[in-house]
Amino acid sequence: MSEIKVPEFGDSIQEVQVFQWLKKPGEWVERDEDIVELESEKASQALPAPVSGILQSVAVAEGEIAQVGDLLCVIDETASKDSAGGGQAASSAAAGGSDQSTAVVDAPSGDEASWIMPAAQVMLSEYKISADAISPTGPGGRLLKEDVLRYVESKGLRPGGSAPADQSAASAPPAAPTSAPPMPKSRPVPSNAASSGSVSAQTEEWNDSMGPREETSRPMSMIRRTISKRLVEAQQTAALLTTFNEVDMQPVMQLRSTYKEAFLKKHGVKLGFMSFFAKAVVEGLRRFPAINSEIRGNNVISKNYQDIGIAIGGGKGLVVPILRNVERMSFADIERKIGEFAALAKDNKITPAELEGGTFTISNGGVYGSLLSTPIVNPPQSGILGLHSIQDRAMVVNKEIVIRPMMYIALTYDHRIVDGREAVTFLKTIKEVLEEPARLFLEV
Repeated sequence: MSEIKVPEFGDSIQEVQVFQWLKKPGEWVERDEDIVELESEKASQALPAPVSGILQSVAVAEGEIAQVGDLLCVIDETASKDSAGGGQAASSAAAGGSDQSTAVVDAPSGDEASWIMPAAQVMLSEYKISADAISPTGPGGRLLKEDVLRYVESKGLRPGGSAPADQSAASAPPAAPTSAPPMPKSRPVPSNAASSGSVSAQTEEWNDSMGPREETSRPMSMIRRTISKRLVEAQQTAALLTTFNEVDMQPVMQLRSTYKEAFLKKHGVKLGFMSFFAKAVVEGLRRFPAINSEIRGNNVISKNYQDIGIAIGGGKGLVVPILRNVERMSFADIERKIGEFAALAKDNKITPAELEGGTFTISNGGVYGSLLSTPIVNPPQSGILGLHSIQDRAMVVNKEIVIRPMMYIALTYDHRIVDGREAVTFLKTIKEVLEEPARLFLEV
């Protein structure tokens, strides 16, 4: 038997959350095949099997927290592939202490259980419920522990399949759901309602017409916890202020349209807008180093390099991988690296090391349709640039009204270290560079 334990993710990471089991107890696992997705406070990472064999049991259910070094699962490398089933057993983590034993329960085998998650199977067996009675909500139609828990609560079941002791015969009227809201005060009551009983009946009829009003509970992911903590920290410790400007994107769009085919042919990557903004930010940070600095105690630490974080939508939310030394990168280098990060984020394969550091951040809410926003600084950084949708708007150019593709840009900065004059001029620099892209090459 091979015991698979939680590996080290980094010096500062001591615990992870089991996001999803990719294999179920009883299934055959090939060596180097991913068996579980783990999520730390910084990133997600799939854990491959070190040996081939049958996944004997799992010790940590989906959504639960495990410490570095804790037992995750057991693989029987002595078993033959022919003896593997589709999920013979499921297990849950021990209640506490150092005891790593797991409780094995009966589960369907073959394709019948391929959609039932191990933690859900434990609850099905505990409450003696048929999986067919519950509607799955997990990815790919999988039945999750939360689905079973919701069903158990809605039916008032106890372990073993029994109903609560205070529940009378089946003919007794059901209790009103505690989560049902009272009737709004503004709801009109007919003038001929002669008694409180008639009003109560109307309330029940109104509540019934709304359909079920259910709530679901699921643990907050490790990444989301970290994001929440850091954003609250930024709001509480930094003096955040946002300044705005707008950019005429026509020059960049024309330049991109003219050279995109030649760029793709030569470099093998498409020319996007982000490389222009990254280069413009480098120019702005070079002119205003305070925005590329951070506060450490009573000292101001200025960086002589530009490591820019690019916010990218991933499989489980937004991640911000870091482009290192953007001042040394070409347009093709930037576009190629962003493409690599986007592919990794889609598959939840961004590593913690790729998210660490960063001296400045660019967030493009425009890809989701945002017209204007006030992004929050990622501490200990002192600035973040928010990009938004490009919209055709009527503008006055040379005393004539023309239609131009315009974008609002926003800079949120830490006023403790960055003065308003520097912030406004920095944003103006971004505008000037993008409206005259030749500045990027002439360095003027």
